[in-house]
Amino acid sequence: MYVIVDIETTGGNMKNGKITEIAIYRHDGEKIVDEFVSLVNPESYIPPFITSLTGITNEMVSTAPLFYQVAKDVVNICQDAVFVAHNAGFDYNFIKEEFKNLGYNFEMPTICTVKLSRKLLPGHASYSLGKICPDLGIGNGARHRAAGDALATVELFEILLKKNNGILNPEDPYKEFSADGLHPNLSIDHIKSLPTETGVYYMHNEGGELVYIGKSKNIRNRIITHLGNPKTKKGLEMKQNAANISYSLTGSELIALLKESNEIKQDKPRYNRAQRRSKNKIGLYTYTDRAGYARLMLKPNSGVEIPIATFDTIQEGRERLFTWIEEYELCQQLCGLYDGKHGCFQFQLKTCKGACVGEEEDQSYNKRVLELIKKLSYGHANLVILDKGRNISEMAVVVIESGRYLGWGYINEEECISEPQQFKEYITFYDDNGDTRTIISSYLRNKKYRKLIPY
Repeated sequence: MYVIVDIETTGGNMKNGKITEIAIYRHDGEKIVDEFVSLVNPESYIPPFITSLTGITNEMVSTAPLFYQVAKDVVNICQDAVFVAHNAGFDYNFIKEEFKNLGYNFEMPTICTVKLSRKLLPGHASYSLGKICPDLGIGNGARHRAAGDALATVELFEILLKKNNGILNPEDPYKEFSADGLHPNLSIDHIKSLPTETGVYYMHNEGGELVYIGKSKNIRNRIITHLGNPKTKKGLEMKQNAANISYSLTGSELIALLKESNEIKQDKPRYNRAQRRSKNKIGLYTYTDRAGYARLMLKPNSGVEIPIATFDTIQEGRERLFTWIEEYELCQQLCGLYDGKHGCFQFQLKTCKGACVGEEEDQSYNKRVLELIKKLSYGHANLVILDKGRNISEMAVVVIESGRYLGWGYINEEECISEPQQFKEYITFYDDNGDTRTIISSYLRNKKYRKLIPY
């Protein structure tokens, strides 16, 4: 199964540009069997040059869904397929970056119709979509729009399929893999034997010492990325020192994230130094002042108190907090972002309801603060998260109780459970901390689990 994809963006750099339109056609090797086409609100300005090229204006995307609102549709239509695009690296990496911003690892095997066309259809002056399509008699009435270009790519893809006897394999992930510098004890055959499933992997040096821990939805491909052709000093050292690779399959990506985080803290591998230091240096905390108002404050994450949310920098925390203040109509002064004696600046503009000067009752204000805290936390004081297991007969289990993470484990799908508390019998208990809270909260917000059982 294949998905033929085209996107339009605000610019050519995936770090700065954003997607404005996406078209995906699911293809079974003979015909289109499903499709998804949508404008996307990039939450950024579309330059006039891009508008003149694509015809997509800022007004057109102002009411379009944000990427996170179409992300589930993208994942569903791409399930168990090969990603096909004309200049696939551009489209694939843009989409991958959008998902990365949502905390989701989007990985698919890819086929680039530019590269395939050069190989299977030699002799053309240009292999750009706008030049090769007319050469092959492929029409495109909507050039530089996602659906028009994607449908043109579908026709090109079908020509390439026919030319190659109906078989097109995704790009070989070993093509860029160089054995130069690989530890003599680690063979390419061992790397190829690694699973393509979700789990945690471990790199060991010649003496058996654990030097790196990582997690991936596709362990083999991630190892190939690590050791294939590294450019950094750290990457080259890892390639030279990794004498053996072991792994633990988890089924659930959430379990992989929790397991990786816990084991890095516990084992302190040499090449996980950056992860051993908490990435989330700033925490968002709450307390009630003498007047009864719930206050929010940003401060360094001590590792003792469990924050509501965590951030890499104080600037990131301030920006996010300003957004939540606007969304939940909170007071900048009571959130520690305004220092004044006569109410916050927003109160002077009449956009704050006056909690900072006592004009809004504490119960009314605190209710909105609690709504924000609920959004940022697990959403329920007592919660069982059920997710994909390591095989079709089991489920992964994560248990939250009294607002705290208890631990994780696995349970057979046929097991008889009459009360949610019984799930605790199947878990291993772990410490709750800021990192686990961030991992679980993000997973819940992205709705990547199988089932939730509040109790």
